[in-house]
Amino acid sequence: MVNEQRKVERRDFTYYMKVTDAGTGSLVGYLVDISTGGFKLDSEKSISVGKDFRLHIELSGDISNKSSLIFSARSIWCQPDNIVPNTFKIGFQIIGLSSGDAIIFQRMYDKYAASRNNNRQNYNSIKG
Repeated sequence: MVNEQRKVERRDFTYYMKVTDAGTGSLVGYLVDISTGGFKLDSEKSISVGKDFRLHIELSGDISNKSSLIFSARSIWCQPDNIVPNTFKIGFQIIGLSSGDAIIFQRMYDKYAASRNNNRQNYNSIKG
């Protein structure tokens, strides 16, 4: 499964978007990295690996006429952040997304995700 995910380009997410538990409304984390098959969150809490979640994301009008997206994802790894104390990086694989919602997720990827190669090129040109 992990090898499959690495075939899809991961991109840094450039829009401040929080992800909550669809059932409880509690904050799970903030999107920092996205691909069409999964994503990474910054979180203030550690979670169990291999756990399935129903997640909720509020959507902006430029992404969809729907106000939110609810989908299923599985936590595939969780590790402490090396820079910010008491925070965690959590990787998720999307496991349940309707075809219509997959189109919305693709729009999020296209609109708010910055290619890492472009970021490196921009940094190198600035660094000069």
